[in-house]
Amino acid sequence: MSGMEFGQQDDTRDIRQALGREYDMGELCCTIRGREFRFACVQDSYALLDRISPEEFARDEQMPYWAEIWPSSIVLAEHLSGMSDLPGCAVIELGAGVGVASVVAAACGARVTATDYCTEALRFMKLNALQNGVELAVRHLDWRSITEPKQYHMLIAADVLYERQNLLPVLESLDALLLPEGEAWIADPRRRLAEQFLDLAFENGFAVSTRAGKYSQEGHETQVNLYRVARSRGGL
Repeated sequence: MSGMEFGQQDDTRDIRQALGREYDMGELCCTIRGREFRFACVQDSYALLDRISPEEFARDEQMPYWAEIWPSSIVLAEHLSGMSDLPGCAVIELGAGVGVASVVAAACGARVTATDYCTEALRFMKLNALQNGVELAVRHLDWRSITEPKQYHMLIAADVLYERQNLLPVLESLDALLLPEGEAWIADPRRRLAEQFLDLAFENGFAVSTRAGKYSQEGHETQVNLYRVARSRGGL
């Protein structure tokens, strides 16, 4: 991984200081296939609930899930780091949060667009890209209303299948954003809703396969499934 130039160091410091004035910052340091990464996050995401107005919650039921680093994102990142065809691949991440999987994919040579519905997350993505010496395109995206004209070789997502109302929008996003020969990799901690998503995908012309993974930290182990989803009969 290349080191940061002086201008990047200044940008990194400025963004970190600005975020530090607004949030109780946390950080996860991890090694993925021999490469060290540092990811900034929010120490206590539940403390952010006070920032959400009743009107916002009533409209979107928006929870600050973006602020944490979830085990599924680490498992997804580790899987991506082992893919030999990632260099040069155009990748988009849905619900990227602080950008863990996107940063690792970019470090492996992918051309990555990291997206999230919550605009607060975008600044953390930028910081994590800078402090890990990679380039990301960062943008706001509502997967319930895809207006992105570009299509990608790969779509990635971690922990996005947590509410029933998300299942169809995620599948429609996959169909809209993937090139005809593209594939999606979705990581999920074995929720029952994920099984419903896979059924929905199959019913709408997608082929699905599953790989088992796990994340271990401080003696606690989280089982995570990786789902590969690709068109088999033309998609939606």
